[in-house]
Amino acid sequence: MTWRAIAGSPWAAIAAVTLAWWALVPLLRIEPRYLPPLAAVVRDGMSVWPDLLAGFWRTLVETLLGFAAGALLGIACGIGFAHVRLMERAVFPLFVALQTVPIIAFGAIVVIWFGNTILAKVVIALYLTFFPVTVNTLRGLQAVEPQRVALMRSFGAGGLQLFLKLALPSALPTIMVGLKLGISLSLAGAIVGEWFGDTVGLGVMLLQALYFEQIPRIWLLIVASGLMGAGLYGSLTLIERRFVWWRPD
Repeated sequence: MTWRAIAGSPWAAIAAVTLAWWALVPLLRIEPRYLPPLAAVVRDGMSVWPDLLAGFWRTLVETLLGFAAGALLGIACGIGFAHVRLMERAVFPLFVALQTVPIIAFGAIVVIWFGNTILAKVVIALYLTFFPVTVNTLRGLQAVEPQRVALMRSFGAGGLQLFLKLALPSALPTIMVGLKLGISLSLAGAIVGEWFGDTVGLGVMLLQALYFEQIPRIWLLIVASGLMGAGLYGSLTLIERRFVWWRPD
């Protein structure tokens, strides 16, 4: 690996930010209420390590379940909209309007419906995930070139063959864009969902830290959430590079 490749890697950026945090905060005498020293954040993390690990795992499970459900729903809706134009005209505007509902209001309704359970958090994560996946699935399927469709039909391809061998492969790069956006929104939904009441999770710890004004704890949870989001996004990027390496053009 060349030095240019190393310098351009995410790990180099993380190392640079960590080094700058460690060195510049005491050097510039930044007040802890704005940005605490890195050592204070690390010490706080070590003091609550079991709770942090349990919260990290719980939020990760909620995020993955909500993302999986939202991705399946979004892909199914996108396929339905692409093949049934009446359904697109009738239902898609409702999806757009639904996305304008504040997540706090929607989360309150979900908790009332499903109670203070993990299911409520999963539904909130699903709510934020499915729309970008739906839009990108629909966009990808509608972008298939008519000339290619006509060529395959001239060779006797049926509707299912056209979908599996042309439309879906052509749309997969665009669908992956929606999935990578959806995984970040799913994490945000899981954390917000925990604010409505729970005993375990990064969102719970963040709310408690805000209430007691524990600044190092807040930054610790910001870093933990960022690492989880980066890891999930990076995992999807690796899957895309391995299995969806082509582009629509």
